[in-house]
Formats: sequence, C-alpha cells, structure tokens
Amino acid sequence: MPLSPGVRLGPYEILSALGAGGMGEVYKARDTRLDRSVAIKVLTEGSAGDPDRRRRFEQEARAVSALNHPHICTLHDIGSSVPSGPDSRSPSPEPRAPNPEPLQYLVMECVEGETLAHRLEKGPLPLDEVLRYGTEVADALAAAHGRGIVHRDLKPANVMLTKSGVKLLDFGLAKLRGPAADPALALSAMATGAAPVTAEGSLLGTLSYMAPEQVEGRDADARTDLFAFGALLYEMATGRRAFEGGSAASVIAAILEREPPPRSPAPGSCAGPRHPGHRGRSSDS
Repeated sequence: MPLSPGVRLGPYEILSALGAGGMGEVYKARDTRLDRSVAIKVLTEGSAGDPDRRRRFEQEARAVSALNHPHICTLHDIGSSVPSGPDSRSPSPEPRAPNPEPLQYLVMECVEGETLAHRLEKGPLPLDEVLRYGTEVADALAAAHGRGIVHRDLKPANVMLTKSGVKLLDFGLAKLRGPAADPALALSAMATGAAPVTAEGSLLGTLSYMAPEQVEGRDADARTDLFAFGALLYEMATGRRAFEGGSAASVIAAILEREPPPRSPAPGSCAGPRHPGHRGRSSDS
C-alpha cells in the first residue's frame, strides 16, 4: 500500500506521491535534517521479496552514486527503515504485520519540471529544443558510458525537462559493464557478490525504444543506449514514435525489419524495410 503523507522513513518525512512503477514507488519528501525537498524511491513490498528486483534496486544505487553530472539526477542517500507515524500506510482492510519488514529506499534530488513524455503529448518540439535537449541527453549518456554504465531504458518518461536543462532519471535497469566498468564499481560488485541481473534471453526495457539486441534477448552495451537515443530524437522532432504497431509483435517486427518513416517524405517516396547491410553497427561506442 502507498505511504501516507506525514509518514517518516528515517529522517525523511513523506509529503506526497510522485509516481509508481513495476518495481518502486516515488515520493516527494522533506529531509528533516537539512530542511530540503528530496525524492524518495521505495522498493515496493512485492518487489522486496524478489531477489532479482532487490539486486536491480541496489544496482541503481551503485550506478547513480558513481555519476556526477549536471544532466543526471543526483543520489543523496540510501537506507532501510520501517515506516513510522500514526498511519504508516494508507488504510487497508488487512491487519498489519506485528513486525513489519523495513523498506529499502533511495534518496535523490527532487527535480522540478515535466517529463519529456508529458511534453510530447502536445506535439513535436521546435528544432532548437530538439538540439538543446538532445545534446544534454547525449552528454549524460557519454558520462554514464565513460563509467562503464549502460542505462538500457532511455525513453521520454525518464527524461525530465527543467529550467536549467535536462535531467536523466531512473537507472533501475542500468548495467555495469564488465571489463569496461569503473574499477571501484567492479570491486563493489565483487564485494557484495552481485550477479548479473539480466540473463541471456531475458527482455528488459520499454519495447518501443529497445535496440534489436534487446528484443532478441542478447547482451546490451553502450550502442543499445545510442539506438534508444536515436528513437528519442526522432520522437522529439516528429511527435510520433519511431517504431509503432498494434501489438508487441508488430513493434518488434518494426524494430528488426524497418526504418522509421522520414520526417518529411518526398512526394511518391515510402519507407521500406531497412537494407540488410544497414543493421550492422560498428563495435565502437
């Protein structure tokens, strides 16, 4: 059940709900020690009992803590606490457990603005904004890739538009690359016995922005983010997704077999299947 306003997780007082996903709930909160607003991501009760989702949650903390960039959301703290307060959770007909399990949470900067997904509901962006936001997202990805971190879920909902520019959010599916990873991160993973959270053949990410290797369940690297980045730029410029379909199967077919329609097709032209040779990508990231 959602956390109620006024509930505390350690020194953080919940103010309001910001959103929820399959793995976590996000709240606006107040840091009572520093009297500042923060965003708290709490691992949901259902996810807390799933070892794979707990590893992903911990991996997000390691990934974000390694990054210090003006266009990447800053991680302030990580903790585990039993909610305290008169109504720790919203009213429920089920009785509370006598010894509730502590909740794992991440504390991040509270980013004010709107998501790119919300902005795209109004239509395509002007070219100057496409170039500005695209450059900032590219800078953020370059910083992550330089630390051996692949985001793997780049999409409009994970890009926040603020007065000072873009903020890249949600590294919940981020992957720490082996030989290319930062040595400190590699040592941290070894010390905690962390195992890869994505086995060969599994499908993680948001379908319309997945690279071919993702939809085929193969390993992902920095080029996976670059593919999603291209889809993101296309959607900013056109107001429509690069790969669409009436079902998951048709979206996958579009990703594997077709080029997105040109932004302004020439008269009599059409976007056919991509040339077989076009699918190959350089090993350079």
